[in-house]
Amino acid sequence: MRELGDIEKNEGQGFQFPGSFEITAMGNANANLRERVSEILREIGLTVLDASVRERSSSQGKYVSVSMVFNCPSREKYEEAHAALRAHPDIHYTL
Repeated sequence: MRELGDIEKNEGQGFQFPGSFEITAMGNANANLRERVSEILREIGLTVLDASVRERSSSQGKYVSVSMVFNCPSREKYEEAHAALRAHPDIHYTL
């Protein structure tokens, strides 16, 4: 196996900042996550593209996944977005 230091950086691959990224939060269906996820992202200073918001319920309706695109200036803000969503008690996972 190669060491990470031996791998050449390949420009054009991976996340490029600033950029627009999709984030998905999965959690309890009764938690109004469609609105709450947008609020959390806006509270940390990110711009959500409202037309991109999608919601999908689990087969038994207990959980919901909410996906949306947001504009992100840096990797730090991207990581902050995931951390802020995961800190919410009704959100179980983010992708």
